[in-house]
Amino acid sequence: MRQRTRTTSRHAFLAVVIAMTALVNSAHAELLIRITEGADSAVPIAVVPFSESGTMPAGDKVSRIVQDDLTMSGEFRPLPPEKMLSLPSRREDVYFRDWRMLGQRYVLVGELKRSADRVSARYELFDVNRQERILGETASASVNSLRTLGHHISDKVYEAITGVKGAFSTRLAYITRDTFKGKPRYRLQVSDVDGKRARIRLESQEPILSPAWSPDGKKLAYVSFETGKPVIFVHELATGKRTKVADFPGLNSAPAWSDDGRSLLMTLSKDGNAEIYRMDLASGKLTKLTDHWAIDTEAVYDHTGQGIFFTSDRSGGPQIYHMDSLNAEPRRITFGSRYNARPRPDNEGRFVYYVHQRNSAFHIARTNLKTGEETILTRTSSDESPSISPNGRMLIYATKQGDNSVLTVISADGGAAYSLPASEGDVREPAWGPIVN
Repeated sequence: MRQRTRTTSRHAFLAVVIAMTALVNSAHAELLIRITEGADSAVPIAVVPFSESGTMPAGDKVSRIVQDDLTMSGEFRPLPPEKMLSLPSRREDVYFRDWRMLGQRYVLVGELKRSADRVSARYELFDVNRQERILGETASASVNSLRTLGHHISDKVYEAITGVKGAFSTRLAYITRDTFKGKPRYRLQVSDVDGKRARIRLESQEPILSPAWSPDGKKLAYVSFETGKPVIFVHELATGKRTKVADFPGLNSAPAWSDDGRSLLMTLSKDGNAEIYRMDLASGKLTKLTDHWAIDTEAVYDHTGQGIFFTSDRSGGPQIYHMDSLNAEPRRITFGSRYNARPRPDNEGRFVYYVHQRNSAFHIARTNLKTGEETILTRTSSDESPSISPNGRMLIYATKQGDNSVLTVISADGGAAYSLPASEGDVREPAWGPIVN
């Protein structure tokens, strides 16, 4: 009877793993940004509208892009331009007394100049209290890439104030689905981190799951059911070339890259049970990393690149485990509920984030790896697929909002949030891309 109960539990867990990743419902088009909650400790900053010389393309202004980027981080509270007493574009026009009276800690000013098909931006960031310039630079971009220019400035401002690299120039990958002629149409899309400039990279009538970025940001690994079963592909974004890397009998799922981009972790059930393997991409050689009667899945490398976190039901229900090295004995990390899955460690070895079940609700939680303290970060009740920004300061996940699913970004401590709902339908399976120099 005990063995039968254990087998039933394993089958149920495997069904949940597949179902949680396969619930990709209808969506298409660009994501929309909406601020849902700000942090009380956000730093006040004035992003003054940049002056312009020459004809600028229609669309979002560069300074507005910077303002929105800083807002989405949850760490800054930009001053609305209509509340500004003046609109300086150079140092000599900045009167620090006025900005102090408005309660601002920092002021960003700048000018845009167009020359043929290029736009240059000269911008300066000032510490209001010290009356000092802490950042000054000239940057340029093509006239059609003003969003790239805006994200670049946001990154520089964020780093100048926090000492941490900004992640606003990175990209998101995610899965959407709509219905075309009565049939489902799944799409793998890539966009800016704020959901703008979305591009479809793959379309299929069958589910697409688990996108994962290569460390250089040039490739995506993912699972596609286009052949009628789960198969892992590697997709070169610049050329569109796709390579089938795992098409074994049974389950081929949960790809995750090594830090050097030469291998993938994956879950395979080719020998009858779901186990974690490492595949060398050049040779196709497989190394089996787990060997247990339990279902072991969703493996990712830790911050050292030597150990892994993964989900296993070896304790009777899905929990997060850690191996310090690929030959080490697994150690259980989570204990706070009967269901903890989809681990995502930060890049400093401080926390691991995951999907946590509390009563009948699913939240995003984290565990402090030194103290074992668990913190529930989200207040919504149907959350899944967490992915951490490459600078470790933000976290994106999928959740239900009314009848639709949206992507929501929170600060890594859960103190601020904004949502990126699709303009229609649902969006799932977010993956935050790397910082690329």
